Amino acid sequence: MIRKYLLAGLFTLLPLVVTLWILKGIFTALIGIFRGPLTWLAHLVHVPDPPTWGLALCSALATGLLLLLVGALVGNFIGRQVLTWLDELMMHVPVVKTIYGATRQLMGAIQSGQGGSFKDVVLVEWPHPGSHTLGFVASRDCSWAMAGGENMVAVYVPTSPNPTSGYVVMVEAARVRPVDISADQALTWAVSGGVVVPDPNRGR
Repeated sequence: MIRKYLLAGLFTLLPLVVTLWILKGIFTALIGIFRGPLTWLAHLVHVPDPPTWGLALCSALATGLLLLLVGALVGNFIGRQVLTWLDELMMHVPVVKTIYGATRQLMGAIQSGQGGSFKDVVLVEWPHPGSHTLGFVASRDCSWAMAGGENMVAVYVPTSPNPTSGYVVMVEAARVRPVDISADQALTWAVSGGVVVPDPNRGR
């Protein structure tokens, strides 16, 4: 009976704990970015340093305003020209251009689904023969990597509960099986640790 209650409590609180863990990571990153400018501003106006919760609140508000500003810039000609100039600038900075360029291409692939990237859900053997997991097709041509690579498929395998720290594997196209569910359902399945079972009749 005790074991039953413990498992019921665990499964009930697990989604909340995972959500709070992700939010804590986001707020910690935001505080790290804005701590310096906000502390400098507090010293400038001769007020006490803001507490941690104040830094988190100001950081969240500043991030929201920044996203709104960028979105507004994208919506007009002058803003698009400015962003294009910044984009070109980033692509000419050594080291930075490698990270920035790869991230930009990844975001573009996810947004547009160009070439079927990250839209097709497949079943692959991972991490060893006999074990299977869901992944997303990133590319259907790996000829740049090896001879015969045109018959290989690059598959992104998300990890649980953080799907952004996944793996990219090259698999023979014949060994990749399509799964008739949406990318959102597959992502939810991964984040939930396999608890939330996708419904093939929904999301298509």
